[in-house]
Amino acid sequence: MSILVTGCAGFIGSNVSRLLLEAGHVVLGLDNLNDAYSVRLKRWRLSRLESQPGFSFHEIDISDYRATRPVFKPAGSSAGDGVSAVINLGARAGVRYSVENPWAYYEANTLGTLNLLELCREFGVRKFVLASTSTVYGAQPPGPFKEDAHSSRPLTPYAASKKAAETLLYSFHHLHGLDATVLRYFTVYGPAGRPDMSIFRFVRGITEREPITVFGDGTQQRDFTYVDDVARGTVLAVRPLGYETINIGNDRPIVLNDVIAMIERSVGEEARIEYKEMHAADAMFNWADVSSAGKLLDWSPTVGIEDGVQRTVNWYKENRDWAKYLV
Repeated sequence: MSILVTGCAGFIGSNVSRLLLEAGHVVLGLDNLNDAYSVRLKRWRLSRLESQPGFSFHEIDISDYRATRPVFKPAGSSAGDGVSAVINLGARAGVRYSVENPWAYYEANTLGTLNLLELCREFGVRKFVLASTSTVYGAQPPGPFKEDAHSSRPLTPYAASKKAAETLLYSFHHLHGLDATVLRYFTVYGPAGRPDMSIFRFVRGITEREPITVFGDGTQQRDFTYVDDVARGTVLAVRPLGYETINIGNDRPIVLNDVIAMIERSVGEEARIEYKEMHAADAMFNWADVSSAGKLLDWSPTVGIEDGVQRTVNWYKENRDWAKYLV
């Protein structure tokens, strides 16, 4: 299959692209390499894909319809050529910044999705996988969260933009018969992760003997999910499913202070923690019910938090000479 992967230089997108290439697929990778976080890290991930056969990269912003359209049907291609499926992982990163600049999130996450859906309709692409987020559940009671829980009260423009993309996907499924799968990811972490996310920040801060910041008292719980598990679930979702919304999580929420203690043991250093007021964009709890992923994708998480944290620390130590400067 020829699969278009947006956000291919991103944390999840680069790992999804790697798995697709290893399975023998052709990957058309799109990314605008924006500076929402370190472009150097994005280029590092991209360099590991560009050396592999079957991969091509296009520096394109999916919110630009005219720039994106030629990727679907290159000039002079035969009727049988073109994209077989779209995995839309391209998104503006950072939940808290969406409060300051919501326009950037609607352009990337909602308008970008609409552009891709229209191009799928125009060129007859039959499969679309959308990366969504556990934050669409808002401030739910303690979980686990099932896919049919209400998701109409997002706490941030980021979550609202993802929910809007989900509703667009259903419209195109209903009107045009698009096979459409929404994946709601839960707190993804792992090697070469985003430097603004908690585990990366904690690993770097503790390793470098610098203070780390915790928003709130550290008793909040997150369903930390290792990136390889997330990528594997995403690739499995390319199969025909009709229309489905599926949680991809670890099904084991962990208290943030306990994660910090794991990192301390792995690094061999004690954390210096500065507690600050919890941000209004943050929820106290998330927890994925992953039974649907088991039934529909034959998927379950395989990497526990202790192993995942150790792998993340190992990657940081191996790349410390440049990773410590990432922002």
